[in-house]
Amino acid sequence: MSVSEGLMSKGSKKITVDPMLIGIGLGAAVAAGYLFRAVLADIAYLIRSKEMAQAEVERAKEEIAFNRASSDQDLKTVDMPAWSFEQKMAARIKKQEEENTIQQATIAEMAVPRRKVTVRVPATTANLGPGFDTIGMALDMWSEVTVELSDKFEIINEGDGADAVPTDETNLVVVALKRAYEMAGKEVPTLKYTCINRIPYARGLGSSSAAIVGGIIAGLVLSGHKLKMWGAEELLQIAATIEGHPDNVAPAIYGGIQLGIHDGERWRSERVNMPAGLQVVVFIPSTIGKTSDARKALPKEYSIKDCVYNIGRIAWLVNALASNNLDNLKFGVQDKLHQPQRGEKVYPHLMPMISAAEAAGACCCYLSGAGPSVLAITSGQSGDIFAQREKERVDRSVADAMLMAAKQAGMDGEVFITNPILSGAYVAEVEPSFSSGLVTYKGDV
Repeated sequence: MSVSEGLMSKGSKKITVDPMLIGIGLGAAVAAGYLFRAVLADIAYLIRSKEMAQAEVERAKEEIAFNRASSDQDLKTVDMPAWSFEQKMAARIKKQEEENTIQQATIAEMAVPRRKVTVRVPATTANLGPGFDTIGMALDMWSEVTVELSDKFEIINEGDGADAVPTDETNLVVVALKRAYEMAGKEVPTLKYTCINRIPYARGLGSSSAAIVGGIIAGLVLSGHKLKMWGAEELLQIAATIEGHPDNVAPAIYGGIQLGIHDGERWRSERVNMPAGLQVVVFIPSTIGKTSDARKALPKEYSIKDCVYNIGRIAWLVNALASNNLDNLKFGVQDKLHQPQRGEKVYPHLMPMISAAEAAGACCCYLSGAGPSVLAITSGQSGDIFAQREKERVDRSVADAMLMAAKQAGMDGEVFITNPILSGAYVAEVEPSFSSGLVTYKGDV
């Protein structure tokens, strides 16, 4: 006798169970289970809906708090989401303007026109492969422009391309400075310009953008005028309008890696993460390359396939930078819209050099801007490179490989090794000084 039979016959009473009733019972249990899960799902939905509604309420409260905040201390109490910093800044400025919380003496002092100013601006590398006219990175290589009041108009050019840079009012420093004075609503006085060009001229390293940004900042300082930055980026508007695109001027202004777009009304820029320990190895040809000539090599139309290819690569590039995944950079800088065409028609050294640099250990390699310079990104730097073991880095081996590829392609040039830089253009010297009393600015400016 089975255990079940024994149980059913316990007490001399045998219980007969109908299999159909068992089936019905099991079916009812399953149905009840489904019903219970459905009820739970409805409850969860209601809870989520309530949470979403509550989130909207809290967000509205935050906006009201921003508008009502009357001091920095009040603003600190606001639970501010990461994306609301610009809104917080706007609220702070509004309150300070309304309640005059900024010391007027300080404003007046900073707005005093200056007699002389020196501005330093970094080199920049644009496109980074697929990001045509939209992305750029600042490099630790600086040009310098000094502008001062004078009794006669004069431009002195020193350094790279000194003989090729205009010495009249078509010089981009002068063009940009005039725009700054227009923003200030003032006439441009008679000025002397001294330009020290350490950024190679017409080599795809942002020499024109450096001139534009340097001229604007010099004009603003000399005229005593300030621009709105938060929510307007007025300096970027001037520079990108003169240049025609933001890929060089944005990193020249802000430093780091910058994305730039035009939203139909104004230029906008955003910083992209820059992984630590990067170096750049730049091959700089002896001959110049004009952007206009490089653009002539491009087709008038592109296939959807090639456009999709570049869309995927720029997304891959930004994600690689954001996630510090250096192994993915070589895929992120791949391009089909301008590098193959320029390599075939204008720069025969380009594609062989990219292959040589990557084979030597570079994270990636691409045509810098419109060329002819080619830039490789390497990793491994930790502190000062001359105190670090060479075997921990590959910058020198990449440089040698690029020089060999250039020689085989019949291209003369040299290699410059430096770093990306997080800071942009800055005022290095000024007369009279902004520093006074117990308050001193960097460099005693």
